[in-house]
Amino acid sequence: MRGPSNRRDVRRVTVIAPSIVTLSNLFFGMWSIVLSMQGDYYRASWWIVVAGVLDMLDGRIARISNTGTRFGAELDSLVDLVSFGIAPAMLIAQQLLFSMGQFAWLFGYGFVVCIALRLARYNIQKPEEASASFTGLPSPAAGMTLATYYPFTQTGFYQTQLSDLPWSQVIIFLMIILSLATVSNVSYAKLPVIGVKSLRGILGLTTHLIILAFGVWSRDIFFFPLGLAYVTYGLARTAAVGFMERSEDSDVDDERTLRIHDSASHDDRSGAGPPSSR
Repeated sequence: MRGPSNRRDVRRVTVIAPSIVTLSNLFFGMWSIVLSMQGDYYRASWWIVVAGVLDMLDGRIARISNTGTRFGAELDSLVDLVSFGIAPAMLIAQQLLFSMGQFAWLFGYGFVVCIALRLARYNIQKPEEASASFTGLPSPAAGMTLATYYPFTQTGFYQTQLSDLPWSQVIIFLMIILSLATVSNVSYAKLPVIGVKSLRGILGLTTHLIILAFGVWSRDIFFFPLGLAYVTYGLARTAAVGFMERSEDSDVDDERTLRIHDSASHDDRSGAGPPSSR
């Protein structure tokens, strides 16, 4: 039979488990920075993806074990700034920016600033505001999209079909889009919850398994287009919803104007009275 001290020890380990995973995320983010400085861009890219997986796990561990704390949330944001802000920016700077002019590194600085602002805004959101979807592109998605560009360049498809494109300019444009998307009000869906007792849970499980399968067997050619598709999805969805809302507002305004016009016409007829007999 376990005594009170054993239960306290188990509880203590459970409480610190999410923070251990978060600090592992930081380790891989820092390792990516070191590898970028050494010119090993391929491994540097994938350690950022590993950091992204750990970032997903620490939150889920905290929720499942009901051990989420304010300290853990703040630590997670600081770590995310390194792993998904500084590390991808350093990777792209070493690959491209440092060879493009004296001030090209400022694009990397702008990316890091936007990631920091994104994380600060997320921390002050109310729980109910952050539950249904993400407001702005999540920092792990932005960082991993940028990071997986280099593995994508090593694929046969890229080298035979896409290598002639002006990728230096394309990547700078992508950095700007990612930076603005993180601090925007664009709504991005979360991955569906995994389960086996409902259709939604089964759909979530299937989605995760598909991503895992492609991530294992075709990771170099899979993740960068997946990141671009996710970024584009949020922008296109927001544009479509905004267009439909404006159309509905326009229809409501037209209907209101018509009602006012009909009411005014009716009042004119009612107040005219019989014609004068003079």
